Amino acid sequence: MATLELPRLQVESLALVTSASRPLLINRDPAPGEAGVPIDSVLAFEVVDPGTDGVDRPATRVWVDGVLAFDGNLMPTFAGPLASVNQTVDTLRVVLHPTQLLASLATVAVHVVSRTLGGAHAFDETYRFTVEDRIAPRLVSAQAVAQKQVRLVFDEQLALPGAARIQVALKGSPAVPVVVVATKVEGNALLVTLDTEMTPDVEHEARAFGVTDLSDNPVLSPFDRVRFAGFRPARPPNRRFDLWLMLPKHNRRDDTTGDLFRFIACLQEVTDLLLADVDRWPDSFDLERTPESFLEFILQDLGNPFPFELDVLGKRRLAAVLVEMYRQKGTAKGIQNAIRFFLGIDITAITAFNADTLVLGESLLGIDWVLGPSDRFARYAFNVVVSRILTPIERKHLRAIVEYLKPAHTHFVDLVEPFPPVIPDHWELGLSDLGENTDLH
Repeated sequence: MATLELPRLQVESLALVTSASRPLLINRDPAPGEAGVPIDSVLAFEVVDPGTDGVDRPATRVWVDGVLAFDGNLMPTFAGPLASVNQTVDTLRVVLHPTQLLASLATVAVHVVSRTLGGAHAFDETYRFTVEDRIAPRLVSAQAVAQKQVRLVFDEQLALPGAARIQVALKGSPAVPVVVVATKVEGNALLVTLDTEMTPDVEHEARAFGVTDLSDNPVLSPFDRVRFAGFRPARPPNRRFDLWLMLPKHNRRDDTTGDLFRFIACLQEVTDLLLADVDRWPDSFDLERTPESFLEFILQDLGNPFPFELDVLGKRRLAAVLVEMYRQKGTAKGIQNAIRFFLGIDITAITAFNADTLVLGESLLGIDWVLGPSDRFARYAFNVVVSRILTPIERKHLRAIVEYLKPAHTHFVDLVEPFPPVIPDHWELGLSDLGENTDLH
């Protein structure tokens, strides 16, 4: 257990735990279940007899991970400079100082057997603690997963301090040098992004500087580096586009120094990159795989009339159904589907518009007299009925959707929402006046 010096210690609460057993094993250091115990720690505990007999020291035995450490006297392997045994009338304090460091990340079991003088009372108890992590992480593998990305895998979870960095160096030629521009921790792996495409199949070496595990143990040489082959994009199995083989045979025979071959290899790399870009071009039109930036162009090409802000998944879904929305434009089904798509609202119905008009012999001038629309307007007017109260933003978006998708000669008049629940005015004793602010409900 680490030593901590405090200028002041204040005990705010104390819990009293009683035990009828004798003797007792107390003041264990490290404590049972403690984790992160330093590898050079001493092991201390006290055996106390709360009665009048006292502790039988010769009958006390201690095993550490099955190795006898104390049998009334300290064993040599646990009798370091800090080891000690002190006994008073009712207490036996034992401090074990292992001459060898504890194993990193080991779970140490301490088995203590003791009794009182005369043997009337005895106990047999085992407790455990876990040693700190002092093992440095190791870089075990690397794989190029894309033209500009390399995945480095370590043997334990990682931390990336501010001074940590990854370096990728070339171990073959001809090849284009690369520089690491970004790193991302993914558990026990690092996803490294490069500034340019790697030369396919050429050997590279990745080296980690300052990378640590979660216990701040840095990666150490020679386990801080690993080699991998440059990423080669997938290509059709029947393709043959080898510039070297396209040259006349006499040019290849005359290349005794290999300079021509190396020059053609440089051109071959550029050619392979261009072919890989051509092979990936159909992915730009695949709505499930196209990058977000290209989604905007797809929607623009489809003439997206909706100005709503959508996430990437929403844009992909819209691009997939936009043509069908055009086909359903001008129909009640099209309006219902579009509102469900954008707002997640199921409209109850689309009903004909019924205006309040002047009723001869019933309407009173200036009171309930309403000038109704013409027959032509009423014939093509409609209301949209929803099943819940909408927010102001939902009302705005719903109206915009309906105005775009409705037939040009029709008129969208009202958005019919349910009335908010009526909150009755309760009668309050001593405050409400009968007949004035009292509602019976």
